Amino acid sequence: MTRRRIAGLDGLRGLAALYVVAHHCWLLCFPGYPRNTGPWWTGWLLHGRLAVVFFIVLSGFSLAAGPANNGWGLGGVAGYFRRRARRILPPYWAALALSLLVAAIAAPLPLSHPPSERSILVYGLLLQDFVSAPAPNGAFWSIAVEAALYIAFPILLLIRRRFGAAVTLALVAGPVIAIGMRHPIAYTWQLAPLFTMGLIAAGLRHRPWAVAVAALPPVLLVVVNGSVWTVEHYFWIDLAIGPAIALFLSSIANGRPAALLRLLTTGPMRRLGGCSYSLYLLHMPIVALISRRLVAPHARAGLPTFLLTVLLAVPASVAAAHVFAAVFERPRRLGAQRANRIVRTSNGVNRNAIGPAGSASPSGRSSSETVCAEETSVCTCSVPEARRPNDS
Repeated sequence: MTRRRIAGLDGLRGLAALYVVAHHCWLLCFPGYPRNTGPWWTGWLLHGRLAVVFFIVLSGFSLAAGPANNGWGLGGVAGYFRRRARRILPPYWAALALSLLVAAIAAPLPLSHPPSERSILVYGLLLQDFVSAPAPNGAFWSIAVEAALYIAFPILLLIRRRFGAAVTLALVAGPVIAIGMRHPIAYTWQLAPLFTMGLIAAGLRHRPWAVAVAALPPVLLVVVNGSVWTVEHYFWIDLAIGPAIALFLSSIANGRPAALLRLLTTGPMRRLGGCSYSLYLLHMPIVALISRRLVAPHARAGLPTFLLTVLLAVPASVAAAHVFAAVFERPRRLGAQRANRIVRTSNGVNRNAIGPAGSASPSGRSSSETVCAEETSVCTCSVPEARRPNDS
């Protein structure tokens, strides 16, 4: 199989990762989460958990976009796992080493603990969603969730191919809802239905207004009931907002809305999206160091600290992510792109026939080319440890 990025998804990754950085700036400068103790106009930065939902749905959608155009076939399970491991593990392990070093040298820092043998083992093996250990980087919990969902992906794809979309979603969401409404469950199980929604949406076509119809009820619930209620009911809000996100991604993949797609495919958006994984991996210790060591001793608490932290931490995080991605991400991508060009050339693919969504078929995708970058969307957000089971 050859692969191409779907136009617009990199830009969405970049914007979502940037939101996560701003969310953590807010979280460290305004204590009292889940209450909004900052100015009212900063309240939109409180709901980092919804960024988790967005990235998980995006992961399922990105991985399934190619198989959806290929009879829901994966094209080789071993190859799929090799690609996932090469994409996720080297940058993650490098960022883990850096986070352990910062946590050891600069402790104490918020959402970070000095390294121990247990934390090195648990986080090194991506077991942190199932085995408790002090976190060297408070944002790393979601990497274990992504890894578990990647392992489940071939099984979900097989179920989708054999039994259809409705059965696939019911088999995943049914047990999660039945158990989750009575007992706390790990993040992997909580977010599995969202990942499945993204997978299913890769094969959908729908009217543009369907996104607004699906998004309106959960958005109204969040606005009307406020942040405390929303955080306490994230389990249900996640499930309610997931379909709207999935439909939105499907619209973007099919070239709608065109104005937004043009914005998402500009050079700055593509470059930001290209380092979004690195931005997620690195931003937490950068934000914590700048907030606590540079800004807090010299700025008045509250809004002045927040604005100065954003002004310093956001560009510093983006710059560090670009450098980190150039070392740990782009060499692998360039190698994969060269291999794909060779395959396309040998297969005689006419690249000029590929449309805005990466293809020329009636569905917006070429049957001779799998439109799937298998990019990860593991940017999410960390949480105050006392509230982690229910919020972001």
